[in-house]
Amino acid sequence: IGLTLVFLIVVVTLQPFAHFAGGGLPLIFLAALLVTLIPTTIGGLLSAIGIAGMDRLVRLNVIARSGRAVEAAGDVHTLMLDKTGTITFGNRRCSALYAAPGVTARELGEGALLASLADDTAEGKSIVEYLHQLHDFVEPPAGHYQPVAFTAQTRLSGIDLGAHRYRKGAVDALLAFVDMPRADMPPALAREVERIAQSGGTPLLVCVDKRLLGVIHLKDVVKPGIRERFAELRKLGIRTVMVTGDNPLTAAAIAAEAGVDDVLAEATPEKKLARIRQEQQDGRLVAMCGDGANDAPALAQADVGMAMNDGTQAAREAANMVDLDSDPTKLLDVVQVGKALLVTRGALTTFSIANDVAKYFAILPALFAVIYPQLGVLNVMQLASPQSAILSAIVFNALIIVVLIPLALRGVQIKAASAAQLLKRNLLIYGLGGIIVPFAGIKVIDLLLNALHLV
Repeated sequence: IGLTLVFLIVVVTLQPFAHFAGGGLPLIFLAALLVTLIPTTIGGLLSAIGIAGMDRLVRLNVIARSGRAVEAAGDVHTLMLDKTGTITFGNRRCSALYAAPGVTARELGEGALLASLADDTAEGKSIVEYLHQLHDFVEPPAGHYQPVAFTAQTRLSGIDLGAHRYRKGAVDALLAFVDMPRADMPPALAREVERIAQSGGTPLLVCVDKRLLGVIHLKDVVKPGIRERFAELRKLGIRTVMVTGDNPLTAAAIAAEAGVDDVLAEATPEKKLARIRQEQQDGRLVAMCGDGANDAPALAQADVGMAMNDGTQAAREAANMVDLDSDPTKLLDVVQVGKALLVTRGALTTFSIANDVAKYFAILPALFAVIYPQLGVLNVMQLASPQSAILSAIVFNALIIVVLIPLALRGVQIKAASAAQLLKRNLLIYGLGGIIVPFAGIKVIDLLLNALHLV
């Protein structure tokens, strides 16, 4: 719009300038100049680029609520990803139990089993399955205990059985439950917790009432190839932040293995929202994915929020994209589609502006040939006549849009590189090409028009 207004003002002022110089300009020449100079190529191709971007997301089974969200994905600076299911497989399983001093293995096993009965997650089920293989525990009937479900705020789960309260959960959350400072943990148990965390596992403490029983070791596996994908994003100038409810030691071990740039450990909905706002206050665009109601505020705050289709209604309504396959790793693909969209737009815009240079050399000498014969020196293409020059520019302007539509739909292939490198590549290929191609194209059309005696 800005370029159109500039060229409109320029073209309107050319006629008074010509009268001042003692001549005149045919209105048809002025109309031709306006049509060729205003960014018709950009206007014609932007919609095609946007449609192509939406089409690529549909092929990924991702529904974008607006084209604006796809554009924002290309400008993302910070990518916030949940550890479980995105960076790791998410099927953490119980691999071992370590009893606290003075606690037998059977006591710990029974406490861990009871604390996991109300946990319907894969982790909770793996604990129950693991313990049944070790001991012949008898579970109490469902109606004989009060289940305590896991929440993002408490990070605890368990049951109330008679006068006893069985709980398991994150280390800091369970220590708060039993009113025990971390420094007061039995040294042997503290060493096991630290060892599990440093190995990249997840330690879960188990207690009955106010008594610590021991720790459960949950193992998780980083997805193959995820480190390489993060390296590509880093080359594109995108920082990755792993979001996890794990303690800082476990989070740091997984982050080092996965190759992420930063970690948000012991994450709560409030911490996620605060981190996104801080990134945005620092001038960065943020993308994140989520599936729970507790993710809704962060999804709504993020510039690009992708919700899982099997997630809660609140998450889907807060996000501006929905993944029908409920695959959190698709956020990486969405960002790359957005980046390709952005680079394609930049490349075609560069080409469109650059090819105006050739049109200046074709039309301006033709316009002022009578008033200022000296401008004939600018006719570097040696076009046959003013009429031929203007018609050739008009025909080229119409044809170039048709030629560029396939490129707009296919998109420019991008490689992992910084914004500065992508800019240099665009200027070299599409900037220089945008100057050379019109010179050659207009000259060829001029020769054809004169050969066919159309002018």
